[in-house]
Amino acid sequence: MGIRSKLSIQQVLSEIRSMVYGSGDERATALADLKKTEGGDPFKVLIGTILSQRTRDENTTRATESLFSRFSSPEELANANPATVRRLIRPSGFYNMKTRSIIRVSKQLLAEFGGKVPDNMEDLLKLHAVGRKTANCVLVYAYNTPAIPVDTHVHRISNRLGLASTKTPEETEKVLTKTVPRRYWLDLNDLFVRFGQTKCKPIGPRCGSCTLSRSCPYFRNVVSPKTKGS
Repeated sequence: MGIRSKLSIQQVLSEIRSMVYGSGDERATALADLKKTEGGDPFKVLIGTILSQRTRDENTTRATESLFSRFSSPEELANANPATVRRLIRPSGFYNMKTRSIIRVSKQLLAEFGGKVPDNMEDLLKLHAVGRKTANCVLVYAYNTPAIPVDTHVHRISNRLGLASTKTPEETEKVLTKTVPRRYWLDLNDLFVRFGQTKCKPIGPRCGSCTLSRSCPYFRNVVSPKTKGS
């Protein structure tokens, strides 16, 4: 297998899209699914993103479905019994901390923003438990505002493919927003997360069936030498 020259970001995204949608794996990311089922409700996207921290998408989906069947607005969640909330979001893990966070942010929305989820980065970052990734997720999945949420999948894949050479998701976001044309920002997170879940996994990536492997620095420098030496 020959080594291809470095691909453009357009080619990378095109090949990832083809692999994701041609894989036969019909799973959607939790936030894309939430956007579809809840009509992109900003409050539910915000809470769903907080619940998605440090857990798998399927657990996020189970937790959000249970939670929103009982509490679907800032008013309802701000006044919810914490024990009930903990029980409903248990599948998401870290449920004690997340219960405190989502009740607190619901109260903050009522007190400071009239019950409305902000639609801009500056105000979103004022919210409890909201960092840049969560804020960007709200912008993309609730408001269709071009942004690049960088989670562990986006950070890992960007560095493996040589799109970035960074140590933190925040650094990766800065690089990608400079190098990726704005027209691709809305789709990037969903594509990379699905690609990371199905092919470019943290452990045991499926490089043999990846059409990007011939131009992938990670495959060339890490995976291929191990294969040759085995």
